[in-house]
Amino acid sequence: METGLAGKRILVTGGSGGIGAACVRLFAADGAEVIVHYHQGLERAQAAGGASVAAADLTDEADVDRLFAEVGPLDVCAAIAGVWPAGDVPVWELPLERWRQTIDANLTATFLTARGFLKQLGDREGSLILCGSTAGLIGEAGHADYAAAKSAILGGLLLSLKNEVVRRNGRCRVNAVAPGWTESPMTRGLVDDEQVRRISRTMALRKVAQPEDVAAHVVALASPVISGHVTGQVVTVAGGMEGRVLHEE
Repeated sequence: METGLAGKRILVTGGSGGIGAACVRLFAADGAEVIVHYHQGLERAQAAGGASVAAADLTDEADVDRLFAEVGPLDVCAAIAGVWPAGDVPVWELPLERWRQTIDANLTATFLTARGFLKQLGDREGSLILCGSTAGLIGEAGHADYAAAKSAILGGLLLSLKNEVVRRNGRCRVNAVAPGWTESPMTRGLVDDEQVRRISRTMALRKVAQPEDVAAHVVALASPVISGHVTGQVVTVAGGMEGRVLHEE
């Protein structure tokens, strides 16, 4: 299907990661000019297949402002960048430093990215796609910091943005994806066959997603053809995950 994204200028944050790189590839395949954002993974960003790369620390306000000033006019922004801290730590043991780092790397980074994109949009028909997580929908024991950040993205931030943007640009849409377990560099070592059997007990489809599974929905939400009348919505890409056990083994 024609997506209407050919020739559009698109920024993918976290483009050096698994889901981000898959988004870059799919956008580029549709003929878009893709700018690949990265923080530290320059080689991975260059290998993603975009038209250009751009570095920035998305938790640093000045650096984000510089990023948007340098990349120029954009039609679409896929705010995919985020960090899942691997350590399983209950709230009563959770250090304030980790809490702040996780909130900054996910919620603050998304806010600054959204602000930077919307400031430069003008009257172009824009699309902003945020990246949450199933942790933000059903929680994640041992990762309350991550779940809280992603919940804020999928709830208050998304729903406020979709109403705010139309005051400035009546054609701008804001949506989000909420991936579940996805095979990516961030989950490396956590999704082998044995682990998948354990974590998929709450999933109708007993498998983890590939980055392309999530990226396909990011592209669909960005598309003015496929999702031209869709805003303020969350697409969950998690194999039918629920907050309860569906399979005994």
